[in-house]
Formats: sequence, C-alpha cells, structure tokens
Amino acid sequence: MKTFIPVCPSSEIPEGARAVFSIKNHWVAIFQVSGRYYAIEDMCTHDGNVLTEDLKGNDVPLDGYSITCSRHGATFDIRDGHCVNQNQVPVNWYNVRVTDGQIEVEA
Repeated sequence: MKTFIPVCPSSEIPEGARAVFSIKNHWVAIFQVSGRYYAIEDMCTHDGNVLTEDLKGNDVPLDGYSITCSRHGATFDIRDGHCVNQNQVPVNWYNVRVTDGQIEVEA
C-alpha cells in the first residue's frame, strides 16, 4: 500500500531547484517548476546512470520539464517519467503534495 512520506520543508526546494532523497531504498529527485513539485526516480532506465548529475558530479540542468541522461542522451519528462526522445522504459514517477509546508511523496 502506498502512503505519503514527509520528505522536507517546501522552502528547501525553491523555484527552479531540485533535491535528491532516499525514499524506501530508491533515490528520488524532487523538482519545483512553475510553482509545482515533481518527483522521479533519479536513475536512467537505460543503464542505471544517475539523472541529476553528469559523470563528473555536476548538476544536469532541466530543459523546461525534461532532464537528459548525461551518459546516453535519453530525455525524461519529470511530470510523468516518460522518455521523450528514445524508445526507453519510463522512469518511476511519484505523486507529490505539500501539506502544512512539508513536501510529501507517495511511495
């Protein structure tokens, strides 16, 4: 059964930012874009590469609502996890809500 898990205060992820958290043994990236929060598993489904960092540990920027794997170029939509430019399995996507100023992820 899925439940909402408190992750952090909403003030910790300002507009245009992201943070990565361990939730039930998965690394989950939470983004704020246009005043809304989105969460995806921080792992490319092609070969398990981290999506939010390049191979040197630098942040990978969002392009609108899309993030691109630095290893092979697969691009995923953070709103629903689907791959927008290749025939790849979608990344896991999570419902997010804010309750009393706290970001919660359904997992």
